[in-house]
Amino acid sequence: MKQLFTLFLGLVLSAGFAQKKELKQAQKLFKASKLTEASASLQANQAVIEGTDDAKIKDQYHLLKGQIARLQEEYQLSYDNLILVNTNATAKGLAASELALLTSDLVNTAIKQSEEKAFLASSKNLFLAYTIDNDANIDYLYYAATNAVNADDYPLALEYYLKLKEINYSGIVTKYFVTEVATGEEREVSSAEYAIYQKSKAYTNQREEDTPSKYPEIVKNIALIYNTLGQKENAIAAVQDARKANPGDVGLILTEANIYIELDEKERYQDLIIEALAEDPNNAVLYFNLGVVSSDLGDSVKSREFYEKAISLDESMSNAYLNLVAVILKDEAAIVEQMNSLTNSRADNIKYDKLKEQREAIYIECVPILKDLIALDDSNLDAVKTLKNIYGTIGDNEGFKAMKALEEKHQ
Repeated sequence: MKQLFTLFLGLVLSAGFAQKKELKQAQKLFKASKLTEASASLQANQAVIEGTDDAKIKDQYHLLKGQIARLQEEYQLSYDNLILVNTNATAKGLAASELALLTSDLVNTAIKQSEEKAFLASSKNLFLAYTIDNDANIDYLYYAATNAVNADDYPLALEYYLKLKEINYSGIVTKYFVTEVATGEEREVSSAEYAIYQKSKAYTNQREEDTPSKYPEIVKNIALIYNTLGQKENAIAAVQDARKANPGDVGLILTEANIYIELDEKERYQDLIIEALAEDPNNAVLYFNLGVVSSDLGDSVKSREFYEKAISLDESMSNAYLNLVAVILKDEAAIVEQMNSLTNSRADNIKYDKLKEQREAIYIECVPILKDLIALDDSNLDAVKTLKNIYGTIGDNEGFKAMKALEEKHQ
């Protein structure tokens, strides 16, 4: 029995010696910058080294594997190994340094990938940088979400944005400014410089300024992504949550409004646009949108008012002119229908003449609107053709010829 125990002990010592020998060989290759050979050596002896009960050898193995992977730009593999170094104090210190280098490499690579429009790869690298240190690297999660959107990977972007919302990320940065007395020039300085300049008589108007919080934007993006993914109820809940945090944000109001219009809830959309106008009363586009939805809801009077208001705020809004004309011409169809239903009786002929006058009055009302638009842009063929047809109907031959010439000029 004693002999068996001695033999077993010898085998254990032999195995431990072999593990250390192979690990040292890989370390030697790594120090000689022979990364491929070092990696191959570790791979060949993986089972032997990973099977050891010696925590120190395991730490050295995972540290070396992480170092090699980082330099070979296999960042996930590097991270997966470096976080396993957790027993030996010396190795843990080296692993921490490697993780700092890994973070730097990840961010630099992500920046390059963004410039090359490899947004998904960039997003994943930034998320890994965030994973290394959730507290110190939290900004990287925000940029990871942004690049996931740029890559059109909305489920991934939603995952990242929800994490940001959960931790109540604001992204607020304090900036420092001073004004040089001699030149009167204001400039931004670092926090360390600011502390010095506060005591200097050569600088004045020292001030701190916080950047706006990114939280409302994050929740708005969550709503937009839910909407893009077809999850309307989640989108509405998210945007309403965002509006609680920033009730006067016109962008958030419009986001909610756009979701409701996609749900074909036009009355609610209309209410929200009116609410947005209370915050931004000179927004011509909002009045135009109200004109569209009012027309859809059958309120021609309101629709006309909104289109006229949009034009008064932005005279170049060609669609507002055309839509205004379309609203006015809506009454024409009913008049034509009545005219076609009449007989040749004397009474009906009198009705016909009155209806014809009403129809021509509608056309004449549209003429100045279309002329104003054509004066702004005589290449707008929709306006030119419509006015040409009106002139033809009301018997204005000179106007008809002028519009026909414009039409031929721009065709």
